[in-house]
Amino acid sequence: QLQASGGGLVQAGGSLRLSCAASGFTLRRYAIGWFRLAPGKDREGVATISSGGGSTMYAASVRGRFTISRDNAKNTVYLQMNSLKPEDTAVYRCAAGLSMGLHASLYHYWGQGTLVTVSS
Repeated sequence: QLQASGGGLVQAGGSLRLSCAASGFTLRRYAIGWFRLAPGKDREGVATISSGGGSTMYAASVRGRFTISRDNAKNTVYLQMNSLKPEDTAVYRCAAGLSMGLHASLYHYWGQGTLVTVSS
């Protein structure tokens, strides 16, 4: 089971750090992706990290502002979000799969989301 946490309300320009914790399985065997779903928009893959943590990939919309990282000893993946914008408002979910990438079809296990709201 995956559980995302760390969402909340923040002003534009602020920062949040999301966490994705796993229970019942070993997260280090999987690539992890962060996805977001905003009202009226399609689901968007925003960041992904390889199982070992050596490779990352970002959507153009967040590159330079978001950083994905993982601590396999803690069975947790993080998404540090800086310089947040109102358009970053969405429900963020993490997912685990055997291959990294920004397409949802690559992922087999999905956690519940955490809401991020960025006020202007």
